[in-house]
Amino acid sequence: MHLGKAIRLERIFNRNTGRTIIVPLDHGVTVGPIFGLVELRETVDKVAEGGANAVLMHKGLPRCSHRGHGRDVGLIVHLSASTALSPFPNAKTLVGTVEDGLRLGADAVSVHLNLGDETERDMLRDVGEITSRANEWGMPVLAMVYARGPKIENEFDPEVVAHCARVGEELGADVVKVPYTGSPETFERVVDACCIPVVIAGGPKMSNDRDILQMVHDSVAAGGAGLSVGRNIFQHKNPALIVKALAKIVHEDASVEEALQVLTEKED
Repeated sequence: MHLGKAIRLERIFNRNTGRTIIVPLDHGVTVGPIFGLVELRETVDKVAEGGANAVLMHKGLPRCSHRGHGRDVGLIVHLSASTALSPFPNAKTLVGTVEDGLRLGADAVSVHLNLGDETERDMLRDVGEITSRANEWGMPVLAMVYARGPKIENEFDPEVVAHCARVGEELGADVVKVPYTGSPETFERVVDACCIPVVIAGGPKMSNDRDILQMVHDSVAAGGAGLSVGRNIFQHKNPALIVKALAKIVHEDASVEEALQVLTEKED
């Protein structure tokens, strides 16, 4: 592996556990300035305090979120976008370059691909071009790969999710983000079919903390490399504590009950 890539990956992965907690903050392009993404420096402060390994955002946001103090956290610059206002919200287009990430001091870049969409071929081409360019610079690539389109009956089907992970791997990504399949047994099949780290998405905001902790616990037990979860963290009533609880599971192999105990701690 390119030395620069190895060094950057160690900034977004815990080098002792080989796992990561990534907090995406890129939702503003898709749905606007939702709760948790307005006071961005405050949000980054909180998730960094809790022990997040990296945050993920579009190229215009580091200027609104760089703190110059507090606990350090890795930076992943997202290169794909679409909006919920579009008649084709699943058609992602490139809005940044690998060089943008380099200039911003990013530790990785990320791209989004929706298999099954009518514009799948364009997104496949974009991901392939980004991974080739990133490899020249030693820049890690996180591929977010989902199945969303007319032929997709169930985007959480284990065979479909395994296909998503395999596409990310085969197109040259260094990390792939996919939905959780619902059980450790089915998710283990996804992980086993992929030679790069697999992290899970968080999806819509869950109704209680136990559900998100259980999902992460089960995915890690199945061999997953951690999580890339946005709304269930940055819209939590205490983002620092939920990250701390998740870190107990991801980096310390704690049980769900042990992680829940973290959430009873009082704020400093």
